[in-house]
Amino acid sequence: MEKKEENLIDVIKTRDSIIIKTSIIGIVTNVMLALFKAEVGIITNSIAIVLDAVNNLSDAVSSVITIVGTKLAGKQPDKKHPMGHGRVEYLSSLIVAAIILYAGITSLIESVKKIINPEKAEYTTVSLIIMVVAIVVKLILGRYVKKQGERVNSGALTASGADASFDAVLTASVLASALLDMLFHISLEAYVGVLIAIIIIKAGLEMIGETLDEILGVRVDAEVSAGVKTIINEEPEVMGAYDLMIYNYGPNKNYGSVHIELPDTMTVEEVDKLTRRIEYQVYQQTGIILTGVGVYSYNTCDGVAKELREAIQKQISTYEWAIQMHGFYVDLEEKNIRFDVVASFDIERKKASEIIYKDVKEMFPEYDIQIIIDIDVTD
Repeated sequence: MEKKEENLIDVIKTRDSIIIKTSIIGIVTNVMLALFKAEVGIITNSIAIVLDAVNNLSDAVSSVITIVGTKLAGKQPDKKHPMGHGRVEYLSSLIVAAIILYAGITSLIESVKKIINPEKAEYTTVSLIIMVVAIVVKLILGRYVKKQGERVNSGALTASGADASFDAVLTASVLASALLDMLFHISLEAYVGVLIAIIIIKAGLEMIGETLDEILGVRVDAEVSAGVKTIINEEPEVMGAYDLMIYNYGPNKNYGSVHIELPDTMTVEEVDKLTRRIEYQVYQQTGIILTGVGVYSYNTCDGVAKELREAIQKQISTYEWAIQMHGFYVDLEEKNIRFDVVASFDIERKKASEIIYKDVKEMFPEYDIQIIIDIDVTD
């Protein structure tokens, strides 16, 4: 486990350095663009260009917060936070989203004011050239930042990259409105400002929603879940893998637990070797640290147990809300049947348990029935 933690720390350090380096590039670029655009906007009396500059400035501030969040998230675990500080990064993403949303709302207000009280903008060739350069720079920056964000699984960087690409489109719309004004004397720049503001607000709201999902906890990705279970089921002794839970403590910081079904003939020593091997393989192939591997016992020596299992499985399959039955075991001496059922969110867990218990008890009244209703947490 110590080797796993050391490898994880190395990965985190590399990831943090990439995020910080990319964010610094974004800060420098956005500050320069903001200064140029603000100057052009003031000279030409263009609200659209000024708002475009404000948008670039908010991007720079967002990058600063991303760096701070990454540094805080990279702090080593301590007594109070034994799983580390990785979730701080989600809070920094939330702050970035709030800044973007605020910039969008402010931009919308100013644009509406310009529509009510219009002022003539005076564009120059220099201002048009600066906007063209800004579009090219933002496209390059957006592609670079998004690629780096996807590479290190940073929501803040990925969002910043997408936002930079949007900025290029917005600046292009400002350029188009300027050309219309110069060539045909049609002034649309205040309306373009409204469009910019709406897109900024939309981006901010979407980012808030995505970050809140991460903080609240979301369903395990189907691909990840299937990958982990495939690794586990490759072990010949494993009859099945169930109840996979993955706990996220920040990007690339995932811990998990799972139940595996094993023959009731295995010794404790054999189970210990197997679970350690599973933990190692899962970490090597997915980066997920399994902190717990529980065991279900599988009847292997009795035909009666098989008949009971098949009969109950058939009954469970009649419930539309029953997704899966597992962990089935029969103690013929104690007259005890125990099993788990994964139920969908279409039914309350208590009600599901009552229905199953009633039906199975009617089928096998001489047995004590123990049922656990599991939550449908994986696809």
